[in-house]
Amino acid sequence: MEKASKVTPFRLTSLIRLEANPHLALQLFRNPVPSHSKTFRRSARSYDLVICKLGKGRMFMEMEEVLSQMSLETRFVAKEALFCRIISFYGRARMPAEARRTFERIPSFRCLRTIRSFNTLLHATISCGDLEGANSLLRGLDDYCLTPDACTYNVLIRARIASGSLPGAWELFDDMRTRGIDPTDFTFATLVSGFCANSMLDDAFRLKETMVKQYNVKPNVCVYKSLLKGLCKDGNLDLALQLKEEMLLDTNLKLDSTAYSTLIRFLFEASRKGEVVDILEEMKRLGLKPDVVTYNAILSGFCKDEKDFDAAYETLNEMAKQGCKPDVVSYNIIISGLCEAGKWMDASELFDDMPRRGCPADVVSYRTLFKGLCDAGQIRRARMVMDEMLFKGYKPFPVSLWKFLEKLLDGEENWSLVGSTLTNLVKANAMGSDEWQKIITTTLVESENLIVKELLHSLAVN
Repeated sequence: MEKASKVTPFRLTSLIRLEANPHLALQLFRNPVPSHSKTFRRSARSYDLVICKLGKGRMFMEMEEVLSQMSLETRFVAKEALFCRIISFYGRARMPAEARRTFERIPSFRCLRTIRSFNTLLHATISCGDLEGANSLLRGLDDYCLTPDACTYNVLIRARIASGSLPGAWELFDDMRTRGIDPTDFTFATLVSGFCANSMLDDAFRLKETMVKQYNVKPNVCVYKSLLKGLCKDGNLDLALQLKEEMLLDTNLKLDSTAYSTLIRFLFEASRKGEVVDILEEMKRLGLKPDVVTYNAILSGFCKDEKDFDAAYETLNEMAKQGCKPDVVSYNIIISGLCEAGKWMDASELFDDMPRRGCPADVVSYRTLFKGLCDAGQIRRARMVMDEMLFKGYKPFPVSLWKFLEKLLDGEENWSLVGSTLTNLVKANAMGSDEWQKIITTTLVESENLIVKELLHSLAVN
């Protein structure tokens, strides 16, 4: 029998790093030498690796057990970066109290707590939707003997804009300057994005000039992309194309496919399809290969603006030739366009063909086709799609569901479907109280079908 290789602390670290399964990684960590009774000294790196694997796997109870074990170690001091990752794990799991507790415990591990971990906690708190909690943290910053930096304000400014409070974001920017903290390119990019999202393009361009002249901060690619999108949405395509040329002149800016995809989408909307070819040629000259986002912009143009479905299918073929696999958004764009054009049969065929193409339908696919079939009056086909949707755990939009039920109950030829349909909807909890109230108050009063009335009454009572 071949002798097993000796497991050293260094080898244990390597084994844990290579193990993708967090359960097995924890087993390795706990029992590196099962048959050896001598105390095994685990390295700081082993602790880091297993804690991160457990955190990513949301095995928080086991992660806390390893943390408690690490707190007893005297040979090394844990780094703040590890606690930042733990706080982030809790943030992504929407566990703000645990994230806060981790931050509070950092000094107990003999680790110096800095503004870095505070900023991580701030971001985790905001990602859990607790903006007031984040503001409270900022107000209590002095209690931790920490000084806010640009990152602190960047996180808060971004959160204010995401919540729709542009004035609140600007107040934070003023407070930042009052404290003598220099704004970064990310600060300006966030504010410019907020201005553009609120159709305040003049303010956005003024801020772009201010950041250069007053703060000597050059606009980054995010600033330009926000301005580009804002101009396109405002219908200023010519100015958007000029801004794109300005970007090309700056060698420090790297244009990506998303900027070109934005231009392509709005050129189609403005009935300037001919210029899309020039955009694609320019991308080719720059060595930018169209990706799925670019192709989806083209598909959207052909389906929603041009109603040219032959060209859309050709685009799918071109994607395959270029090694760019269509995603579910690609198919949903075409299905939506076909439904809007009344081509429900073609939409159904493409929907059914998606698994064969290696792209299963998602909730948007089902909802789009269901709505299209309801709009076309194809109630029996819509019923089949709805049953499959409910089986997968998806629910139709209330508006589409109500339209379906209206047509189902109005058509005498569909009465045989009423019982099983409503029963399935009840079982799947697919209707809220508003939908039920609407059915009860209208159908029970207006319907002349006694069987339907009795069925609805019994379901409502149950």
